[in-house]
Amino acid sequence: MDIIVKYIDELLEKSTPEAPMWNIEKLKQGLKSKWNYIDGCMIKAVLEMYAISKDEKYLKFADDFIDYRVAEDGTIDGYSIGEKNIDNVNAGKTLFELYDITGKEKYRKAIDLVYSQIAIMPRCESGNFWHKDIYPNQVWLDGMYMGQPFYMEYETRFNDRKNYDDIFSQFKFVIENMKNPLNGLYYHAIDTSKQMFWCDKVTGLSQNIWLRAIGWYSMALLDTLDKVDNSDHKYDKECRMLQDAYVDLMNAMIRYQDESGMWYQVVNFGGMERNYLETSGSSIMAYSLLKGVRLGFLPESYRAYGEKAIDGICKRYLKEKNGEMSLGGICLVAGLGGKDNRPGTYDYYMSEPVVEDDAKGVGPFLLAYTELLRYKKN
Repeated sequence: MDIIVKYIDELLEKSTPEAPMWNIEKLKQGLKSKWNYIDGCMIKAVLEMYAISKDEKYLKFADDFIDYRVAEDGTIDGYSIGEKNIDNVNAGKTLFELYDITGKEKYRKAIDLVYSQIAIMPRCESGNFWHKDIYPNQVWLDGMYMGQPFYMEYETRFNDRKNYDDIFSQFKFVIENMKNPLNGLYYHAIDTSKQMFWCDKVTGLSQNIWLRAIGWYSMALLDTLDKVDNSDHKYDKECRMLQDAYVDLMNAMIRYQDESGMWYQVVNFGGMERNYLETSGSSIMAYSLLKGVRLGFLPESYRAYGEKAIDGICKRYLKEKNGEMSLGGICLVAGLGGKDNRPGTYDYYMSEPVVEDDAKGVGPFLLAYTELLRYKKN
């Protein structure tokens, strides 16, 4: 697995805060990178590498990267809470760790700034956050990962658990309304107003099961559970709800794991024309399985599914060419509606670009690797 460390180190060496080599969307647009969830995914993974290896270069890289964005008063370059975009909360997770390690007061102020977005997020009738201000009445699985673990960590550390009920309630809605009872998988999104062209007019659900969205949701369940303070057993019932949802989802997903160890871009249509084994979602599933075993939510035997996924990704997509490493098979982006009128059809998910080295794949891949390292260390 030294090849993975070599790959990550190469990527970090080539990256700066303004031009991280893993933010392919910004590189393609020729824009400087600002505060965004993609960089958040990567820096979170780099911090995990530091936690495992204690190699100061990883801490220095993460600290330099975030420090560059955050001013002394806690304001963040390129971040506006008025955008009301739940994606923008994700990078805030890195601030907790960096504040603990470095003690920089500006990180604590920045945490409060990101948290202030929670109070102004528009909500569906169910109480769930809209995915973004520009996507009214819509709950996306992606958004559960972007917002809820940060929200839970803040409530646990700084707000005396005052809004725990809100967090659990948002998960309850997703569990009850976005899951396909026939296969245990979750649809990418729901429009609670049932108005959007892409949704089923009876259920409000989008049409398909997109791998990375399911992955983000599995991480949302797991990482939120990881931040709960239930030492007084006050939230036993709610924690059990999240844990059961997580275990059920893992059991559903392993039935769809390809013999290669990976999963398909549209999960339940493996083998259909143009469907492909996708790196980011497969990496997330590897992470979720391995971390779930570590936390005791899954039996030890499930570790094999996670390890098989990492092996499959390495064999298929981790390559060296012209002396440089690359990780391929990463869906660049997928969503619903918006200016491009993305319809969420099977053909749509097949039409989005497949790229190399994007942090939506690299970050989860590195997170999965750190879970492997944790296990070997112990």
